[in-house]
Amino acid sequence: MATVWVFGDDVDTDQIVPGRYAPYMKSESELGKFPFIEARPEFAREVQPGDVIVAGRNFGCGSSREYAPRALFIAGVGAIVAPSFARIFFRNALNLGLPLVQADLRGRVVDRQPVDLDLARPGLRVNGEWLALPAQPEWLRLAWAEGGIIQYYARHGRLPVEATS
Repeated sequence: MATVWVFGDDVDTDQIVPGRYAPYMKSESELGKFPFIEARPEFAREVQPGDVIVAGRNFGCGSSREYAPRALFIAGVGAIVAPSFARIFFRNALNLGLPLVQADLRGRVVDRQPVDLDLARPGLRVNGEWLALPAQPEWLRLAWAEGGIIQYYARHGRLPVEATS
């Protein structure tokens, strides 16, 4: 069982990990201490592996800080579901293996609600109701399974799109 964390529109990378905390990040493992440290201080303390962020439009806007999606990945976020993502955030998440799903679930889930996430099917089970998510291409699911495009390439010596074409 996972928990849903609901956020609004235009969540920027400075809300995810404020830049002023960068000097305190002595190692990559410490990144997990900083997500939403000011916007939602309880998030980093209470997020559990597999938890799901459901947000509004333009999630991840702002700077190109790769450590923003990396911090969410290290904190154990299982997926982020939003109607749209900032392009650079989307690309960084793809590189790192953080699943992003473009769908609008606002109003269908509530903050801190228990859910079951199934990226293979794909969807969320919420209070016994199945909320279908858009199917993702095979190459993307392969990349997620390997921990991102970078890890996929390191293990296979090719991009996942080459595996399916």
